[in-house]
Amino acid sequence: MARRRPRLSRRGLVSALVGAAVVPRAARAATKPGTDFFEVSRTEVFIRGLDPAHDGLTVGQLSDIHVGAATPDERIVAAVSAMNDAKPDIAVLTGDYVTTSRDPRSKVGELLGKLTVQSFAVLGNHDHWTHSGEVGTALEKQGIAVLRNQNTTVRVKGADLTVLGVDDTTTKSDDVGQTFKGARTRGSRLVLTHTPTGVRKLPPWSDLLCLSGHTHGGQIHVAGLTEAFFRRFGQPYLRGHYEVNGNQLYVNRGLGFGRGGRHPRVDSEPELAMLVLRRAPEDGVKYASLMR
Repeated sequence: MARRRPRLSRRGLVSALVGAAVVPRAARAATKPGTDFFEVSRTEVFIRGLDPAHDGLTVGQLSDIHVGAATPDERIVAAVSAMNDAKPDIAVLTGDYVTTSRDPRSKVGELLGKLTVQSFAVLGNHDHWTHSGEVGTALEKQGIAVLRNQNTTVRVKGADLTVLGVDDTTTKSDDVGQTFKGARTRGSRLVLTHTPTGVRKLPPWSDLLCLSGHTHGGQIHVAGLTEAFFRRFGQPYLRGHYEVNGNQLYVNRGLGFGRGGRHPRVDSEPELAMLVLRRAPEDGVKYASLMR
């Protein structure tokens, strides 16, 4: 009789990866500057069909904030301050503002409300597992537009930019058809969704840029092993830039977790992503290039 392969839980995944992480990597992670530490990444994304006025438009992205015990307040404050100092054209927040029902949902608005940049948000699986209504309201009270299977068009740099927010796919809260209802089919368009695999549900070959989070970049990243584990869970998009069905995807490593204890980060530092949109030639190849 064939033996049934045991199922590996998320907790088991983290435990296995902790065990696999070599000591030098763990030591390096522990010696990072204090609890407010995060990295600012800069990526150029070349998009066909982008309005010429938006060549050079900058989008700042934060994801997986996890307000509460899992993330130091000082890191969130520092990241929001860095976003404001960078002055991107728009800011986007791609879900998981809390972790459990014990986390202070009222603090979500208090901390993220300090953003001075026009901001758009979608919710994540943890928000739905706790209280999506309260989390969404906390953001909206601070002037952050929360898109729940909705789209909106704003004027940026003298041209229209359509932002489409697909609600979380992990909790089956998504409705791509409703999200795209009435939206432009050409021009500058940006899709937000928390779980990266949601990109597969987008209209294929539509020159869309989708921004997501959810994976924490692997949280504990051991090259090759972490990717294999996440693929086993049906999540092949772990961090950074991908091309999927003729659209582009950027997966943010997230800001939350990493204080220590049962949520260490190894080779997957918290991230504030700055994405610079570039207009690609109509007959050119779409790609992204990392700028250091």
